[in-house]
Amino acid sequence: MVHSYALFGRYIAIDVHSGAVHELDRAAFDVLQKGLLFEPLNLTPEQAEAREELLALKEDGLLFTEPEAVTVNYADLPLKALCLHVSHDCNLRCAYCFAKTGDFGTGRRLTMPPEVAERAIDYLLARCGGRRNLEIDFFGGEPLMALDTVKHTVTYARRAAPDKNFRFTLTTNGVLLDDGVTEYLNREMSNVVLSLDGRRQVNDAARRLVPDGGSYDEILPKYRHVIATRTGDYYVRGTYTKRNTDFAEDIAHLASLGFRNISLEPAVLPPGHPLALTEEDVPALCRQYELLCERMAEDGSFAFFHFNVDLAQGPCVYKRLRGCGAGVEYAAVTPEGDVYPCHQFVGREEYRMGSVLDGSFDKDISSWFSDIGAEGREDCRTCWARFYCGGGCAASNLTVNGDIALCDRLGCALEKKRLECAIYLKTLKSGIY
Repeated sequence: MVHSYALFGRYIAIDVHSGAVHELDRAAFDVLQKGLLFEPLNLTPEQAEAREELLALKEDGLLFTEPEAVTVNYADLPLKALCLHVSHDCNLRCAYCFAKTGDFGTGRRLTMPPEVAERAIDYLLARCGGRRNLEIDFFGGEPLMALDTVKHTVTYARRAAPDKNFRFTLTTNGVLLDDGVTEYLNREMSNVVLSLDGRRQVNDAARRLVPDGGSYDEILPKYRHVIATRTGDYYVRGTYTKRNTDFAEDIAHLASLGFRNISLEPAVLPPGHPLALTEEDVPALCRQYELLCERMAEDGSFAFFHFNVDLAQGPCVYKRLRGCGAGVEYAAVTPEGDVYPCHQFVGREEYRMGSVLDGSFDKDISSWFSDIGAEGREDCRTCWARFYCGGGCAASNLTVNGDIALCDRLGCALEKKRLECAIYLKTLKSGIY
């Protein structure tokens, strides 16, 4: 399978199964687009020459390569990452929050006790096999509302397994940041994720303080202090909704503030939600990604998370087919110790996989998730992008379609546009031919 497309006057072909990317001239592009490679009718001299070059690439295994046979029992892969919900409480009330303002719809605002955090680390160590590199994400709600538990967990993990390399990440809304907290995060966290939606009016329309008020002016100086003093990784991460389908302006705004690592993602909301994006928005949203791509082609001062594609050292086929690993290599733990496939499934009782308190782990649910990657979803089997997205997000599918195996078509369309833009930018930098 080959996917070819034109963007900003450049012609690009992606060989789906080998991962090879080729920049084409117009004649070669026309040969692929018009199906002339295998049915060479009425070729111009330029097209005939281009066809011979394309056939040579095919002969070299760089075009129209056959799929690689993969036999891996995904359900038996060891656990490598936990998302610890150290707080089911929050000091913001975000209009699009999938966590139902932090308590995940339970009506109970909780903090993870240190002993539950210890059992979560023990649970990971018991199930990680021979993996040396392990990941712990501190999440909420707002995890800084449980900073004591965060600190206890970091200390316990390193003492419990000094032979393991723990990578700690914390996602925060920034309200509780101060100099002491910032110093701790910069010292102990491999990555920090700072939530901000972009322009003041966009951010403050959705991300409201408790009891009320916009959060932009409260958190922006704190974020600037974090990155000014930080040597490790960070992302400023936001969400766009129906209110700001011109989200490229929000990314430009974040870049103008000096943030160099930016992620802005579409809100995934149930159909009918007033902020939900619809398929009618797709052309306008795709145009925003193109505008962003144009800006980044001229200005290399910032990185956009969804344009990060590794063409040279990408993951092996079994990993590319599996996506994020939710429910298999990755799981979320609630303040009470319950285990779910990922943070977005927390509170959905039918997806509860076990508990770190008794060491239980539902292999049937894990197998269910392991079977629905890019191979298990019908829409994915003929999609050129499946090796990049791994079948998409099961939680998004559930929110939009009520079924983890049915692809979120809006999300798929945006993912493909992001990939086209990302690969275009890669060809500019690497001179791929």
